[in-house]
Amino acid sequence: MPRHVAIIMDGNGRWAKKRFLPRVAGHVKGVELVREAVRACLERGIHYLTLFAFSSENWRRPQEEVTLLMQLFVKALEQEVDKLDRNGVRLHVIGDLSRFEPRLQQLIRDAEAKTAGNDRLDLTIAANYGGRWDIMQAVNRMLAADPEKREGWQEGDLEPYLSMAYAPEPDLFIRTGGEERISNFLLWQLAYTEFYFTPTLWPDFNTAEFDKAIASYQARERRFGRTSEQLAEPPNA
Repeated sequence: MPRHVAIIMDGNGRWAKKRFLPRVAGHVKGVELVREAVRACLERGIHYLTLFAFSSENWRRPQEEVTLLMQLFVKALEQEVDKLDRNGVRLHVIGDLSRFEPRLQQLIRDAEAKTAGNDRLDLTIAANYGGRWDIMQAVNRMLAADPEKREGWQEGDLEPYLSMAYAPEPDLFIRTGGEERISNFLLWQLAYTEFYFTPTLWPDFNTAEFDKAIASYQARERRFGRTSEQLAEPPNA
């Protein structure tokens, strides 16, 4: 079972269009599938779930859709945080939150504080997030912490400053909706992650579809640069 699953939840708008519904109907349905994904992780003992909800590029969408997405975010925080807390879910929101309205920023801070003591599942929502932004902000924070050091930096020096320093790197990355790219999501963290792409649109990505992704992951051999023969050797060989 993967310890950490990361998902790009793609296809809400196309799901709605196929049903002659406004795009926001797809986003509303997509929120229901977030609940199902959280429940599936809790039931399967997956400890980290990271969802790409709103990228830094999504501000380019029509203003009406962006406004509705922000309203959905507010509504979800108002309605879901108590349930997350009761079920032992710790909520994190990563990204450049400065562009959000003050009320949404406060709701995020309150939700993170309320669930901070939970340990069954770490649920991370990436909002106004981009992988390049994450690396750059980490570099700037690292340099600010040790301005006298000019050279000799190692990967391990940067990692504590990344947005997801609290979590292991994802084992399984899922993208729904048929696209086969990572779209500036967790660029640093996905270096050795197993990828699973599916044409299933996010509002149709139910628990059965989630289990297909996990089964695909479980059938793979993760070598991390080693050979199959090396993996088969006894630990003390």
